[in-house]
Amino acid sequence: AARRFVHRFDALADRLLARVMAAIHAVYGPALRFALARPRATLAGALGLFLAVAATVPLIGFSLFPSADIPQFLIRVDAPEGASIAETDRALRFVEDELARHPEVRRYYTHVGHGSPFVYYNVWATGRVANVGEVFVELADFDAHRTPALLEALRRRYNGYAAARITVKQFEQGPPIDNPVAIRVVGPELDALRRIAAEVEQTLKDTPGTRDVKNPVRLLRTDLNLGIDTEKAGLLGVPALEANRTVRLAIAGLSAGQFRAANGDEYDITLRLPMRERPTLEALDAIEVSSVSGRQVPLREISRPYFEAAPSSITRYNRERQVTVSSEVRGGYNTAEVTAEVLRRLKRIELPPGYRFVVAGQVEAQQESFGGLLPAVLVAIFGILAVLVLEFGSFRSTLIVAGVIPLGITGALLALLVTGYTLSFTSIVGMIALVGIEIKNSILLVDFTNQLREQGAALDEAIARAGEVRFLPILLTSATAIGGLLPLALQGSGLYSPLAVTIIGGLLSSTLLARLVTPVMYKLLPPAVEARAAGAPGPATPAAAHG
Repeated sequence: AARRFVHRFDALADRLLARVMAAIHAVYGPALRFALARPRATLAGALGLFLAVAATVPLIGFSLFPSADIPQFLIRVDAPEGASIAETDRALRFVEDELARHPEVRRYYTHVGHGSPFVYYNVWATGRVANVGEVFVELADFDAHRTPALLEALRRRYNGYAAARITVKQFEQGPPIDNPVAIRVVGPELDALRRIAAEVEQTLKDTPGTRDVKNPVRLLRTDLNLGIDTEKAGLLGVPALEANRTVRLAIAGLSAGQFRAANGDEYDITLRLPMRERPTLEALDAIEVSSVSGRQVPLREISRPYFEAAPSSITRYNRERQVTVSSEVRGGYNTAEVTAEVLRRLKRIELPPGYRFVVAGQVEAQQESFGGLLPAVLVAIFGILAVLVLEFGSFRSTLIVAGVIPLGITGALLALLVTGYTLSFTSIVGMIALVGIEIKNSILLVDFTNQLREQGAALDEAIARAGEVRFLPILLTSATAIGGLLPLALQGSGLYSPLAVTIIGGLLSSTLLARLVTPVMYKLLPPAVEARAAGAPGPATPAAAHG
């Protein structure tokens, strides 16, 4: 029974192979001869097709890394600067009440006074801050349509909460990026930076596609300035640092260590002067400061305390003061296009001398990621060209083989355009892998054509014969690769599917177009080949070439 099955399978394979070869001779053969009769028109048509498809790159768009298609996301709560932990907890309970209304939410974990622990590879935990809280949410499953709709519904609901800023953040692939669209305002003076940052913030809000615009200096915090009279304090022997330390000890308290309970929990120990009520400005009148002689000096004798506005933090970029205004991107919008529109609108803002804009966010991450990739691509390309020159000993043959690259890129770009994927890090990696496959197939054709010419065949006859004979192994190789990549392309993964789609589209175009264009290029740039003398060993027979 096994032998009968093997015989039947062999017979079926032979019939299938015969039909494929008949189709090659009936369809590809005449098409190849038609192209060889019009070489310049064929090459011009292929070049025009490549340029037309390359012009669609702005329509395809560019995005560094896609969002992570996982059933998890974060909700961050930022209460106003100086808010108590009770106010932050109130906002978090509002978040929890809304999550409880959605049955697709399986569970959530709330952290008040600090961020979530390390839950995703490119999201870092936030330290202990009373006005910050996070909720780590886990869904029952991820759906490419329902999950983004749920996130948008939550954003609309949370935008109505006035006592805190609530943002819903979906996890993304790639390097850690705070927000995909970010503009740094760099300059010397804080007041000017704050004024320019307000204009940038309004520009981001007016740009279509942005949401959750963040300006860290929009609201200033209120600080208490003791107004120490340094001359009078010096006369009384009171160091200014001692006055500041005593006031902090009295009102806020100083850390004195940690206490570890029997169950392993740790609690901060804060030492503070006894106060029955909430401290007010008048409470400073009861504070006394020690002088260098040990005498207690009333604080009111050396200070005139008052409140003043100040930024919550001062950050720097290359040692210069800077403010980063950033935003998220709405669903359905391309990050690169939104960033380009923001930059176009920023040109309307007149900057004082010494101030400038620096693009951050995904643009900066893109430059860092591709900065290391570009040298590797150049080394790979020059390495391939060097191998081709050594293989054929002719720059013409190298040019013919390398001419297949634009044809593969044509199919890759068309595949991205049809499937709706954008140019991303993984799709460009797929194009690099595609180059190697294309060149390998082109080498088979050029090398066999050279062998036939060495055997004494005429130029057109050698090109036509080599094209028909080598078409089957190239077709089978490409079909095998496409079959292996098809499940990955149909998976719908935002990270890996663009890679598979790119390679599949490039293989289809290079298998069909390059089998016409490469022979045409060979005819226009025929390498110098000397025919062997009679009786010299020739190339493998066509039947052997199929194997």
